[in-house]
Amino acid sequence: AVVSTQSTGENSILEWRDLLGPTSSHRARETHPESLRAIYGTDDQRNAVHGSDSQKGAEREIRFFFPNAIVEPISSGEQATDYLVKNVMPVLTNGFVELCKVKPDDPLSWIAEWLLANNPNKPRIDEPTA
Repeated sequence: AVVSTQSTGENSILEWRDLLGPTSSHRARETHPESLRAIYGTDDQRNAVHGSDSQKGAEREIRFFFPNAIVEPISSGEQATDYLVKNVMPVLTNGFVELCKVKPDDPLSWIAEWLLANNPNKPRIDEPTA
């Protein structure tokens, strides 16, 4: 399975790469045993996860994985907080409330499906009327 995500914010590339650990899974096990690559990687080629190494690389990869995304300057500070409070937090709050009510056996898959079904920005197709 391939899961693509896009993260924004000050230092998001560095923070994400810190979570991933060194590119080499073997080195990650030695130096960053709690990192994702140390835990899930098998070798230097199958290191489990990928993260952009620079802003330029991130912009290129965002355009590849999310071709309809608009890559704009990254918001920060109060502007980013306002956006998250207005657009992201309400959806996540509703999703996690439902997750707590349902208590599924596989909460990660459940919340992923819920977010897909309840994405307020998902494309809408208007059927032609006769």
